Amino acid sequence: MYDQIKNTALFNMDETIANEIFEDTTYPWEVLSKIKDFLPKLGESLSEEEYDHPQEEVWIAKSAKIAPNVTIAGSCIIGKNTEVRPGAFIRGNAIVGENCVVGNSTELKNVLLFNNVQVPHYNYVGDSILGYKSHMGAGSITSNVKSDKTNVTIRYQGEVIETGLRKMGAILGNYVEIGCNSVLNPGSIIGSNSNVYPLSMIRGFVPKGSIYKRQGEIVSKKLD
Repeated sequence: MYDQIKNTALFNMDETIANEIFEDTTYPWEVLSKIKDFLPKLGESLSEEEYDHPQEEVWIAKSAKIAPNVTIAGSCIIGKNTEVRPGAFIRGNAIVGENCVVGNSTELKNVLLFNNVQVPHYNYVGDSILGYKSHMGAGSITSNVKSDKTNVTIRYQGEVIETGLRKMGAILGNYVEIGCNSVLNPGSIIGSNSNVYPLSMIRGFVPKGSIYKRQGEIVSKKLD
């Protein structure tokens, strides 16, 4: 049931040091509430030879490049060879994978970024999971709270799925490309290998291997 929005359909579990967080879960929204407690346990298991531990519940790979004016205000893990650029704001509960880019004026909060993810320019990513090699164009954001403050639901193939979460942003599968200045509304799920046009407003589910042009116009693309 709901096969296209299962963790196994969206993510490559070999491309995150946090793969254990997915154990005993089926869907990505089940993972979001586990990040806060899982992060410090994962951090304590990291090699002291490979990771610095500059403050409580913060682990930064020695090979990571952190700009001097980055603000880290809560628990986080920043993986190997990741670059965090000037003005980035990591609010807490952020697991950032290897070879990632967290760009200028980008804000992260309660997120899991798989390896090789890029959020390089003016992005807000909250209560979200971004799969391997996904990329958010400049100014694209995840909206994580509904305007009426009710729990977030998932719109999937004509059904409405209850998440039980008041805060949930977006889920991006592997190799997803989000165009500049797009808004991913609460509970959006973008299937792997999909592209979203710039200036889009996403709500609900976009199947894998799709091109999202505008609301009501989603086409399949050829995949190798």
